Amino acid sequence: MPLSAVVQALRSSRGFAHKKDISAVTDALTRHLPGGRADLTLAHGEGVMLGDDCAVIPDDSGHLLFAIEGLVDDFVEAMPWFAGYSAVMVNLSDIAAMGGRPIAVVDALWSAGSAQAEPILQGMAAASAAYGVPIVGGHSNQQAARAQLAVAVLGRAQALLSSFAARPGHTLLMAVDLRGQWEGGYPFWNASTGAPAHRLRDDLALLPEIAEAGLCGAAKDISMAGVLGTALMLAECSQVGLRIDLSALPHPAGHGPGDAPDARLRWLQAFPSFGYLLSVATDAVPAVQGRFLARGLACAPIGEVVEGSAVWLQRHDTHDTALLWDWACEPFIGGHLARGKA
Repeated sequence: MPLSAVVQALRSSRGFAHKKDISAVTDALTRHLPGGRADLTLAHGEGVMLGDDCAVIPDDSGHLLFAIEGLVDDFVEAMPWFAGYSAVMVNLSDIAAMGGRPIAVVDALWSAGSAQAEPILQGMAAASAAYGVPIVGGHSNQQAARAQLAVAVLGRAQALLSSFAARPGHTLLMAVDLRGQWEGGYPFWNASTGAPAHRLRDDLALLPEIAEAGLCGAAKDISMAGVLGTALMLAECSQVGLRIDLSALPHPAGHGPGDAPDARLRWLQAFPSFGYLLSVATDAVPAVQGRFLARGLACAPIGEVVEGSAVWLQRHDTHDTALLWDWACEPFIGGHLARGKA
């Protein structure tokens, strides 16, 4: 598949569409809040800005992190147990992506009766037990027309990882757990439900450990927009460009550059249960990469951070090149606007 076709498929994907919604919501809130965009941020040093994986609330002992995820209703209907599990898991990933450790979970669950809610709650409970993060409260309504679910997590960070800290000259690393399998027809790579609890907890702890060691200041978890949509969000927030080599991406067997185009595209759109992008200074790459590899996780350089606003895709094995997005010409999530750049 030529890279131009990859770009077309990603730009029309559901994951990209959902991320583009962020800008519209932010714009609406900006118009209606008395203080405008300033009311959506909490200043601390250079400021905590929109576009990160969590809201950040500075306090005397570091930073409180607050994350929330709503699950798409067709996923909740089709795979209720795994939707419940994922709702907790994805929030914990957001906390880790900003260098934090989770404290507690709350949920909001609507359902058409208790029988519909039961497997969702079972999945949430399983994730809570596996990751060792308690569910401490929430909201429920069993008189709704259909099942809907949102989960929020509170965490704390001593040293932040940020979507706004990638710098030209950095190496872009992709860290991912390939010890998994696909879940149903969705682009969900599940490396969590079959893993031992101690491994899940220790793997998540790598991110705050890297932040606290001063090895890296910029990271983002690979979300429903896939690895390339996540890279685009990181670039826009940091006001940088990227050059990404698709032939360098870690991948499961059967989803590499020489495999079927549909399989390769599925991996590019995947939400992995453990997957992160890190923007790392060149001299720190061996130390950061080594921490992931030592735990049996895949971690590889997949590109470089450059000046500008364009995210370019290339394949060194074919010399094909294509522009994925230029956020200065076409905002994606509007993250660069949080820093005052129109």
